[in-house]
Amino acid sequence: MKTLIIDDEQSNIDNLSTLVKKYCPRLALVGSANNVEMAIQQIELHQPDLLLLDIQMGAQTGFDLLRLLPNKDFEVIFITAYDEYGIDAIKFAAVDYLLKPVDISELVLAINKAEDKIATKQTAQQLNFLLNHLKSAGAEPTKIALPQLHEIRYVSVADIIRCEADNSYTLFYLSNAEKILVSRSLKEYSEILTPIGFLRTHQSHLVNRLFIKSWIKEDGGMLLLNNGDKISVSKPNKATVQLALNNHL
Repeated sequence: MKTLIIDDEQSNIDNLSTLVKKYCPRLALVGSANNVEMAIQQIELHQPDLLLLDIQMGAQTGFDLLRLLPNKDFEVIFITAYDEYGIDAIKFAAVDYLLKPVDISELVLAINKAEDKIATKQTAQQLNFLLNHLKSAGAEPTKIALPQLHEIRYVSVADIIRCEADNSYTLFYLSNAEKILVSRSLKEYSEILTPIGFLRTHQSHLVNRLFIKSWIKEDGGMLLLNNGDKISVSKPNKATVQLALNNHL
C-alpha cells in the first residue's frame, strides 16, 4: 500500500516512519506532510492507499484535510491523543485510530485491517459519516457504524436493545429482532454507549435503558426487557444499575 504520513511534528513523522519500515515492510512510504496544504499536494501527487493522519496539526486538524478532499479513495488510520477532539466521533464511525505513543502491535494490527478493508471500498462512506457526526458536536449521536466482515452497517442507536459479549466479538440485538455480530469487544462499545443511556449490567451485557421493562428479584437481580429477554446483573454492578434505574426510569 502506498502510504503517506501526515503530522505537524517532524519527530513524529520520523518515529512513525522507522516503525513502519521495521515492522510493516509491505507498506511503501511515498511521502509525508506537516500541514493541510502540503498534505493535499502529496495526496494529489501520490494517490495513496493509506494515510497515517495526525488529528491536531497546529491551527488545523486532520478532519479539516478530509473535508477539503472531494474524493477519499484511501484508508485512514488516525494518530491521536486519547482525550483529543473528535475521538468519540472516530469510535462511533468505527474508523481505526492509534494512541500516542504508538504501540507496535497495535500499529501492525491496524495496518492488517486497513489491507483487508481496501477491497470493500467503503472507507469514503465511513469518513463522510465521521465528518457529519463531527458537525453535530454537542448533540447525542443518532447512529453508529458497526463493521462486519464484508460491510459496514449504520444502525440507529435507538434501535439497539442490548449488546452481548461473545469472546472478543460483540453481538448487537436490534428492535426488529435482527442480530449483528461485530469484531470489536464489548468494553469498546461500553465506553462509547454508556454516556448516552446504556447500562453495563454485567461483564457480558450492555443494555439500552429505553428497553428496560422491570427489575426482577431473582438470582440476585435481573432486568426484564421489552422484548422478553432477561439480563443478568452482576454483584459489582448491582448498586450502580439500581441507582440508574431509580433516577431515570
